[in-house]
Amino acid sequence: MVANDIKRTQRRRMTRKLYYLTQDYLKEKITKGCPQGSCCGPGLWNIQFDSLLKLQYTKHTKAVAFADDLLIMVRAESVGATENIANVQLNKITKWARDNKLRFDEGKSEVMLLTRRKRKEQKEIAVYLNNKAIPQVNSLKYLGIVFHYKLIFKEHIKNMAEKCTKLIFSLSKSAKLTLGLDHKSIKTTYVGGILPLLVNGAPVWINAMGKESYKSKLIRVQRLINIKMAKAYRKMSHEALCILTGMTPIEIKIEEAAQLYYATKGNIKGKTHLERDTGVRKWQHPVDAIIRVLKEEEEKNPIQIFTDGSRSERGVGSGVATYRSGESINKIQCRLNKKCTNNQAEQFTILSALEHIEKIKRTDKRVTIHTDSQTKLDKLQNSNTHTYIVEEIRKKITEMKESEWKITFCWVKAHAGIMGNELADTLAKRAATNKNLPESYS
Repeated sequence: MVANDIKRTQRRRMTRKLYYLTQDYLKEKITKGCPQGSCCGPGLWNIQFDSLLKLQYTKHTKAVAFADDLLIMVRAESVGATENIANVQLNKITKWARDNKLRFDEGKSEVMLLTRRKRKEQKEIAVYLNNKAIPQVNSLKYLGIVFHYKLIFKEHIKNMAEKCTKLIFSLSKSAKLTLGLDHKSIKTTYVGGILPLLVNGAPVWINAMGKESYKSKLIRVQRLINIKMAKAYRKMSHEALCILTGMTPIEIKIEEAAQLYYATKGNIKGKTHLERDTGVRKWQHPVDAIIRVLKEEEEKNPIQIFTDGSRSERGVGSGVATYRSGESINKIQCRLNKKCTNNQAEQFTILSALEHIEKIKRTDKRVTIHTDSQTKLDKLQNSNTHTYIVEEIRKKITEMKESEWKITFCWVKAHAGIMGNELADTLAKRAATNKNLPESYS
């Protein structure tokens, strides 16, 4: 029954046409609109909506779009100035919509005045869209986060806790003490369905966790699901339940989500950032980014390079050992910033090795780079990975290919008695603790 309905729907979509009669013949024509679920619809909408974001707004205005939602933020010294600027900008948006045969629904629009001023002043603001007043509210929900006009997130946390509590109680019929869902099933439900709701937008409202009353609401939610997961009594403490179920306390998960955002996308002074993706314009073409990786070396190339990285409490380092015809010809040690990851150290060894062998003047330009890190090779082959070091490696390989270098990567087993790999490991550990070495990468 369901399969037949799906087939009929697909057939109806494929044959969706518009016919109209003229004086002489039947004509088929569609000039506007497209079936729901089309492949090109979102892309065409982005192209059209992009022109709205590029309108000549004032320096006090910022436009943010998500799908078909538009958020206009206006900042000024007084309520009156804010009102005037907002109406001017909305007039531009209304004109743009009229020119593009669109219409923004004023009934679904809301306006909110954000201020923390304690002195008495006008709090009403009159903003118009399509010559109709937009209703003013004290709180509004945007992208799943409830914003209050005083920028306090009590209502958001309360709303989020109630929503998650209802989801947990709906599991009660299935997650009983004797029968029903097991520990793994409830854990999967929590990690996949409830936890994302609890940490949604954490960087925005993380400061609200400083109040115990707010924190207790979220702890209560996690405690409810932990009781179901552990099949425990209600008198058991939150900390004990987290230990039994192996779940990280929710207050730590929220802080983790916020810190991860600050590290990867935020711009917080005094914080060391994780490595970000490079801009799209700096990506190598997929054809040029192809890297040859072998599990076992097919032929013995004249230049053999072994790379390794090391990270410990004492520091982060990388080591490169170069062999030519079986003889060691060069050793490279690099010290990285102590907050760099082990993966960054492993990747930096390859970049250092490529920069070194590029200077070797040889007629036979065949090189094999050995590494005991499968993660490093996977990142180099993954077309979705565009971190700085990975893109620099791809760029360097592309340049060397133009100079007729033939570079092959090969995985070797760690600590298996391979002389070159053991030497690279020793060099990396020495570099990590050698404070006399200059910092090569941060």
